[in-house]
Amino acid sequence: MSNKVIHALYNDDDILMDAVKKVKEKHIHIDEIFTPFPVHGLDKAMGLAPTRLAVTAFMYGLVGLGFSIWMTNYMMIQDWPQDIGGKPNFSWFLNMPAFVPIMFEMTIFFAAHFMVITFYMRSRIWPFKSAENPDVRTTDDHFLMEISIHNNNEEELTSLLNETGAVEINVIEKH
Repeated sequence: MSNKVIHALYNDDDILMDAVKKVKEKHIHIDEIFTPFPVHGLDKAMGLAPTRLAVTAFMYGLVGLGFSIWMTNYMMIQDWPQDIGGKPNFSWFLNMPAFVPIMFEMTIFFAAHFMVITFYMRSRIWPFKSAENPDVRTTDDHFLMEISIHNNNEEELTSLLNETGAVEINVIEKH
């Protein structure tokens, strides 16, 4: 089994989008696309499933809200109740309006920090990990489409990618 891939380089995001559509019309699987900036609609053109990160952000926010309710109840009502401004110190519910800023900030804090951790884990971006970028030009001004070669279809893929406007096509042996 060969581990060859084709790297097709493009110098314009509109040409890349058209190329992705033409390649997907031929029912060819695109392994990865490397871009110097986010390209709007590229995920939909590639047929990628929508992200579920928003659901996790909501769940992390709920955890933060729950933690802030527990924290304010424990600190201000149970552990060390204080009479501040004549507010009753025996009921969290009666003091809740004063705790709204704390609840809001802890909700945002938990959602933001845990989302960063989740994003890094999901993307497999670990500290001190070496870059997986196959071509340095994709960090500047080029777009790279990576397609695996199966069943000796190298010539067919190369001609198709030439038709789509690729400025450079390279066959790479992956290890």
